[in-house]
Amino acid sequence: MSDFAQSVKQQADIVKVIEGYVRLRKAGATNYTGLCPFHKEKSPSFSVHAVRQFFHCFGCGVSGDVFTFVGKIENVSFPESVRIVAQKCGIPLPKKEYSSPEEAAEAQLRRKLLDLHEAATAWFEEQLSGPEGAIAREYVAGRGLDPKGIKEFRIGYAPDSFNALRDHLGKTADVETLRASGLFSQKEHENGTLGPLYDRFRKRVTFPIANESGRVIAFTARTLETGEKAGAKYINSPETPLYTKGQVLFNLDKAKSAIRQAGFALLVEGQMDCISVYLRGIHNVIATSGTAFTEQQVNILRRHTTQLAVNFDPDAAGANAAEKSIALLTEEGFELKIVTLEDGLDPDRYIRERGLEAYVKAIRGARRQADYLIERARQLFPGSSAEQKVKAMNFLLPHIRRIPQKLIRDQFAADAAQKLGIDSAVLREELRQAALKRRDHMEVKASALTEVERVLLRALAVVDPEHEPARRLAAQALREQPSWFEQLASFLALKTLAGRQAVDPIEVIEDEAQRALLSEALLTETRPPSETEVFSALQEIHERTFENRLRAIRAQIAEAERRADFAELAVLTQQKLELDRALRQLHHQQPPK
Repeated sequence: MSDFAQSVKQQADIVKVIEGYVRLRKAGATNYTGLCPFHKEKSPSFSVHAVRQFFHCFGCGVSGDVFTFVGKIENVSFPESVRIVAQKCGIPLPKKEYSSPEEAAEAQLRRKLLDLHEAATAWFEEQLSGPEGAIAREYVAGRGLDPKGIKEFRIGYAPDSFNALRDHLGKTADVETLRASGLFSQKEHENGTLGPLYDRFRKRVTFPIANESGRVIAFTARTLETGEKAGAKYINSPETPLYTKGQVLFNLDKAKSAIRQAGFALLVEGQMDCISVYLRGIHNVIATSGTAFTEQQVNILRRHTTQLAVNFDPDAAGANAAEKSIALLTEEGFELKIVTLEDGLDPDRYIRERGLEAYVKAIRGARRQADYLIERARQLFPGSSAEQKVKAMNFLLPHIRRIPQKLIRDQFAADAAQKLGIDSAVLREELRQAALKRRDHMEVKASALTEVERVLLRALAVVDPEHEPARRLAAQALREQPSWFEQLASFLALKTLAGRQAVDPIEVIEDEAQRALLSEALLTETRPPSETEVFSALQEIHERTFENRLRAIRAQIAEAERRADFAELAVLTQQKLELDRALRQLHHQQPPK
């Protein structure tokens, strides 16, 4: 151990350091106890010895000194744990030896920028509590934030001034440091010269963005104006020597301990969502600040957990960001669940209007990644035609391809086929092969007409009055139950023929591909189908419809059993029994005489 580390250890109070992560209670003259942060337990088995300055858990057996604790809970190296403990205890770090003047200058600039952001944060906080901050205080109160929450997240107010912050920080910082901070803007004149610095954030509520150590490195600011002159609702600090947007997870500094205790992280899209959820007691929440995940953020999060519940906004932008995040996190081996909220509410509004208990219930009911994506595919490509099903599968395949584990890929593909109602053995095999070979696209050629389709096309195309009953039977079924036929490749042709007025059936089919299917059926015809043959074809389609509905209900039953939702399970079981009964009755129906 270095002399500096030894000095830090002698000055540090292990009880105070650990109390920053674990709630401790005194147990005797020198001992403190609490719930172990390294394994789940209900009765405290974690002890800290105040005199000997060590900890030990009688449950999981972990023990060590203050550096061991910080290194394990922060998932950092020994030198980094020494630095963290030193900062917590207010011990100055030794001067670092730099390999070049440039490296020394860069380190010095970063220190200046950290100090500058701390000063800006404190100044914004002062403005929020001052006379000009009244409108901002009204806004944050309307968002459900009390003084304690405002203080915890250090929310502030940037007044309606172009130079107030510049003048304040300019007393202690040079122009180059101010320019590098990202807190100010400059206009470039036509001759290439730059105008004076002016405040980037004006008449906005400010939300500090901290790094993993809790130091402020950037800001998000929300406008308080409306109309065209208001500008963007939110503006962010630009990238600086301190801040790269894709390398920061909002609130991770506060959430990391809770993430380890809960065993998973809750990922939301916006900072206000994150703050609102955190202040109501769910502390393992982080935010991406409105962007999809990056590889750097994945690597940061992996140090704390690989279990994630994702609750992005339900609008199109949120859904797209969720899909991109899911894709990357899946490829990196994360286990994901997706939280969806009723009535299209975002997390902030949902937890404020419905309460903590309702939001916790929504998190517990989070859907598996596969279930969420399959449902999304069904929403994007509704209908049961073969074309729509191929589109739905091509939406899902990139996600299936990214799953590293073959068994999980196969199960995802099987679930997709079942829930999308894919009956075709050809389509199922194409899907299986695509999942097996990790392809992200498949093309399925139009299969030959089934015998059922041939019978119906020929029946609907008859012009001889002698076979009118067969045509009328087929046309009536198409008019009354069009959903039975939607999955057939020739559905458009069948639907058009059922309502045709023209004598020549070929003339009424405008779509070239559908006309080709009708031609194929008629060219191989030896005689018009009888009424009994049409009845059998319709009965087969009806049975297939029942079987598809049964397949979907069986999948819903399995999901309800997984969630232990016994009320829904009872309803679904009753529906299944009724479908089974209807299918048996259908099997006993007799054709017309």
